[in-house]
Amino acid sequence: MSGALAGVKVLDLTRVLAGPNCTMILADLGADVIKVEAPGGSDETRFWGPPFQNGVSAYYLCANRNKRSITVNLKSDEGREIIRKLAKEADVLIHNFKTGSMEKWGLGYDSLEKINPRLVFCSITGFGETGPYSHLPGYDYIIQGMSGLMSITGTEESGPLKIGVAMVDILTGLYSAISIEAALFEREKSGHGQKIDMSLMDTAVSSLANVASNYLISGKVPRRLGNDHPNVVPYSTFSAADGELIIAIGNNRQFALLCEVIGLSELAVDEKFRTNEARVENRQELTSILNSQLQLKQVSDWMELFSANNIPCGPINTIDQVFDDPQVSARNMVVQVDHPEAGLVKLVGSPIKLSRTETRVERHPPMAGEHTDEILQEVGFTFEEISRLKADNII
Repeated sequence: MSGALAGVKVLDLTRVLAGPNCTMILADLGADVIKVEAPGGSDETRFWGPPFQNGVSAYYLCANRNKRSITVNLKSDEGREIIRKLAKEADVLIHNFKTGSMEKWGLGYDSLEKINPRLVFCSITGFGETGPYSHLPGYDYIIQGMSGLMSITGTEESGPLKIGVAMVDILTGLYSAISIEAALFEREKSGHGQKIDMSLMDTAVSSLANVASNYLISGKVPRRLGNDHPNVVPYSTFSAADGELIIAIGNNRQFALLCEVIGLSELAVDEKFRTNEARVENRQELTSILNSQLQLKQVSDWMELFSANNIPCGPINTIDQVFDDPQVSARNMVVQVDHPEAGLVKLVGSPIKLSRTETRVERHPPMAGEHTDEILQEVGFTFEEISRLKADNII
């Protein structure tokens, strides 16, 4: 069996998270991803920590498996010529340099398209390549603030909070992978590649989903609701005798069942709570009533009762509990790979489950320049030429 993207060659000039996450998805699916860094390694995440395992950053390990690595000095003419030779043989080139950088080096889409008309060229920037902010750098944290995500995360008392991971980077990587796959699919019909202009800001705004739609329809600026759902009640965290649990009621039938199971059947016919619209209007009163009743039992007791009656509920796990969960184990969401420096490392597995072309971890996250010689030999460089390029600090 081969991966779904076997035979697709990706030239990866990205670093940190959005781009590397995108190319790791492609690599997990079987693409040959060549990670390009400056000599010595220029992906900042190689140095972000602790934690480290035998000197290798956990952050770097999370987004770079299944790739090969080459180091190239893009500030040199010879280095840029190496990129052109690699791009001529590639199906995809992806970068996350500031807008205009690739064009300044003669490596923009218009230049590379002339030597490889089938090239799919993906640019990831903070704000896209058009608009008044196109010249600005992009950082997940700042984009979370500018896009409105932080304004709806947290409570009125906590103030605005960022999401616990760099979710805008993760989502931009996903959208980039989807866009690249779409362009490759279209290329099979047209015979031509194209340029993809991805923006962290665009991605973050699109992720506002129903909250954005609520504003666009009503004109009301959404406020922070903590763990509450803006459109559905009860759909939040609730306090039992020994901790919190999540209850997610999606319709009136489920609400009536919840009321029956907790011993408050009368709530389901109360005009203040009978419909979801009424429950949203009377959110605070209903939440107070439910919390008082849920205090009578422990989380495990309620979970058992709710699960037996098909009432949507769940625990709030810590990260160690997540990786002890038998469901996570059964779905192979932890994988292991040998690394020449770090030793045996554990990585989060791919969520993509394909029946024939399954995803695999076949390469460890590479050391900087680990595959430089073999990659250059594949595009025609001799041993003598490679030795000279190393001596001149080109690779």
